[in-house]
Amino acid sequence: MTENRYEKNTTLVLGGTGKTGRRVVERLTARGLPVRVGSRSGEPPFDWEDRGTWEAALRDVASVYVVYYPDLAFPGAVETVRSFVSRAVGSGVRRLVLLSGRGEEEAQVSERTVQESGVEWTIVRTAWFSQNFSEDYLLEPVLSGEIALPARDVAEPFVDADDIADVTVAALTEDGHAGELYELTGPRLLTFADAAAEISKATGRQVHYVPVSSEEYVAGAVEHGVPAEYAAQLAELFTTVLDGRNAHLADGVRRALGREPRDFGDYARDTAATGVWGG
Repeated sequence: MTENRYEKNTTLVLGGTGKTGRRVVERLTARGLPVRVGSRSGEPPFDWEDRGTWEAALRDVASVYVVYYPDLAFPGAVETVRSFVSRAVGSGVRRLVLLSGRGEEEAQVSERTVQESGVEWTIVRTAWFSQNFSEDYLLEPVLSGEIALPARDVAEPFVDADDIADVTVAALTEDGHAGELYELTGPRLLTFADAAAEISKATGRQVHYVPVSSEEYVAGAVEHGVPAEYAAQLAELFTTVLDGRNAHLADGVRRALGREPRDFGDYARDTAATGVWGG
C-alpha cells in the first residue's frame, strides 16, 4: 500500500494564528515542511473546548506545538492538557513542544504531563511577551498613552515572540533538544515603566505606565467589553507572576540557538516603524 505524503510527518501547531503559533507556522512553511494550523478556523478545525475536533487535527501528525488558550494557569487547563497529550501519544505523535509560562505553578503541572508522556519532549517556558504591547490586549492602552496593570514596580525580562518561535522550530525540527527545558527571557530586566519609556522613545510620543489594583483593572477591562470572569482570572494571573518572582534572566535562547535574545529596545523600534502604534 502506498502511504500518503503526510505519513506521520506533519507538525500540528496549536494556537496557529496566535503570536507565537503564527510565527512557527510561517517558519515551517518557509522550509517546505508539512504543517497544520490548529485553530477553530483551521482545516480541520481544532478547539480545546471541543474534544471531538482533536482526532482529525491529530491525523498523520508526528509532532505538536502545544499552546493552551487562554493560559495554562487558568482553571481546567491541567486536565485538558493531560487528556490531549494522552490522545496525541495514542495517535502516534512522537514529539511534543509545550509553551509554558514562568512562575506559574499550574503550568508546571502541565509541563510534567508532557515530560511523563513517553515521547520526545521540550518545554519552552517564557517570560512576558514583548508583543503583548503591539498584538494583544495592551495595544489599545499604548495607543491611548496609558498602560494600566495590577503590577508593582518590579522588573520583567520581556522576551520577543520571534525568539520563542525560533526556539520552538528548532525543538520541533532538529535533534538535540529532546528532554530540554528552555527558559526564555530577553537580555535585560525592565519595569513596565521602563517598557513604556522605550515605546515612547521609539514612537516619539508619551506613553505612561500606571499601576492599579486588581479591582481597578477588572473594572476597566469589563468597561471595555472583557467578560468579568475572564478579566478576574487575568488580574489574578498578573498579580501572581508580576510579584517579582521572575525578575531574573535566563539563558534558554542562548542554549537553544547559540545566540543572544532580542532586546526590547530593538522590538520597540521595529514595531514603531510598522505604524501599528500610530504616527
